[in-house]
Amino acid sequence: MSLAHELDEHAPVFVISVAAELSGMHPQTLRQYDRLGLVTPRRTSGRGRRYSAHDVRRLRQVQQLSQEEGINLAGIKRILELEDQVRAMHEQLASVQRAVQERMTPESARRVFAAGSDGQVTPLRRGQRPARPESGALVLWRPQRRS
Repeated sequence: MSLAHELDEHAPVFVISVAAELSGMHPQTLRQYDRLGLVTPRRTSGRGRRYSAHDVRRLRQVQQLSQEEGINLAGIKRILELEDQVRAMHEQLASVQRAVQERMTPESARRVFAAGSDGQVTPLRRGQRPARPESGALVLWRPQRRS
């Protein structure tokens, strides 16, 4: 199969009866999960539900969490929301890392900085010692967490 023929996993291609069969559930269960916001398929102009391969995978996950783990639907909804948040944060982190990597030069990767007692940050050259503290101790600043 060529790349041109591969389906986007988020493409809404399955009608409710096919999605129900693929997930091993009754169509009414899929309607209930849609009403609860657990798995929300896209809608056609005539308001028919269309499920994607991603939706079917999520339906199977809901079923597994419910039947095998004994988690109620409210708990499952929260788990799915948290997983979505974690996924989004990983994507954001990867994007920031790519942006930093693109801006980093071999020169900037070797730079070292020091902070003075007044809080000013200055770059150090190789072999240069920071001015103060006179003890030569390295002090790491970590903000205190508020409780």
